[in-house]
Amino acid sequence: MKRCGMVITLIGYRGCGKSTLAPRLAAALEWDWLDADVELERRAGTTIREIFTAEGEAGFRARERDLMQELLGRDRLVLAAGGGAVLNAQTRAEMKSAGPVVWLQASAETLYARISGDATTAERRPQLAGGGLQEVRDLLARRQPLYADCASLVCDVETRTPDGLLEQLLPPLREAIASRTSASAAGDRS
Repeated sequence: MKRCGMVITLIGYRGCGKSTLAPRLAAALEWDWLDADVELERRAGTTIREIFTAEGEAGFRARERDLMQELLGRDRLVLAAGGGAVLNAQTRAEMKSAGPVVWLQASAETLYARISGDATTAERRPQLAGGGLQEVRDLLARRQPLYADCASLVCDVETRTPDGLLEQLLPPLREAIASRTSASAAGDRS
């Protein structure tokens, strides 16, 4: 019997909570999970910040593209994508094909506060290019159409706790899983 793979991809700007939600969602579904940025760093043996310094954004994006292509081919995986993974059109198409894509939305002000308050972000991620809140606003404005292009579910994370997000997401995600499983089973019978 042919198995139909499925990946649930969490997208959104840095600081929206993808890495916090992914393991909780995976546990609730009894699936595996990965943070794409952490996996990229593990494989590279260095931080994203150091990759940006040594290879520039183009080098980092090429690495990110290769990794996303591989991970989106897996089955029963909750994937926390990097905030800029949506910049690649082929990656967006593969996300949509792999399964539900959940966009975790927050205001630029909330995202900036979260990023500024996270010591890990300062050590591992490229620094904001000096634009502070305005830079977050500008990048978010440029990326929002790309997030919207591939999102099948949108969640406002401003006021929801991780448990509240799970409550919101589990019913439609379980429905999508059941639908895909049924379609795969029907295809196997034909």
